[in-house]
Amino acid sequence: MYWIDFPPAWTLYALLAAWGISVLEPEWLGFGMHHAALGMVVIALGLGLMLWASAVMLWHRTQVMPRREAATLVTTGPFRFSRNPIYLGDLVLLTGGALILDAPLALALVPVLAAILSRRFIRPEEEMLRARFGPAFEAWSGRTRRWL
Repeated sequence: MYWIDFPPAWTLYALLAAWGISVLEPEWLGFGMHHAALGMVVIALGLGLMLWASAVMLWHRTQVMPRREAATLVTTGPFRFSRNPIYLGDLVLLTGGALILDAPLALALVPVLAAILSRRFIRPEEEMLRARFGPAFEAWSGRTRRWL
């Protein structure tokens, strides 16, 4: 059942909800002519951020998988700007999906997904990092915002 409660699964659920909204949304409500191209660019940016963050974590030989204990506190690369660049990438993917689907109302799902990711994954992971790295985590979290 782990795959059901996994960050990419929650992003998929949100994208499916965005699709449902796009089906129900009136046709006159849309982003405009180039929504699909813009959505592809946004998705590429989200995937790029996720890959960059994952590569930095692997470079530091620490866990990329959620709910696993970190071997190292990573504060370089995208972690200089965001404590959660992979989760931020999930939100960017959802935004790109809403653009591709031409569903402005689906953008309301972005803060919903952010809240789910925060509650189910980010807060417990931050508690693990705080317990393991103490003052180093406190210093990093004091100067680096959770999202951006």
